[in-house]
Amino acid sequence: MTKLWGACQLLLALLVALVALGGSTLVYKDTNKVLSELRNVSSSSSNVKQCLWFVMQEYNKDSKDKFLFQVVKVWQVQMQVTDYLEYFIDAEIARTNCRKLPNGNENCVVKNTAKPEKRQMCTFWVGALPWHGYFTVMKKQCVDA
Repeated sequence: MTKLWGACQLLLALLVALVALGGSTLVYKDTNKVLSELRNVSSSSSNVKQCLWFVMQEYNKDSKDKFLFQVVKVWQVQMQVTDYLEYFIDAEIARTNCRKLPNGNENCVVKNTAKPEKRQMCTFWVGALPWHGYFTVMKKQCVDA
């Protein structure tokens, strides 16, 4: 009986989430189940901020640059619901004044020098289950700005 009750609660939670996302219909796209079509979301939402923090941690870990990069402008954020909350983030990032250190440093500022600093335009695709603290970079693409 408790398994049935748990399943009912899960189904109710999914239905509430779909209604909260604008009542989008169930759609199947290729082999991925898309439960809610792509829609714009605010870059100031807490989930987007978590995604940006995570994606920059991963970017800086993978980067061969001696300095850390950070987001300087978010151009657009879109989200769709599949097995994850999938965020598509278009952002501009720039090199900071902080060298990479083993303990990390979050209080960095973008360098202001006579010559233009290295900037990149990036698109990040992040899968998130924020209520579980789970984030994954599904794809990233950056080009020099």
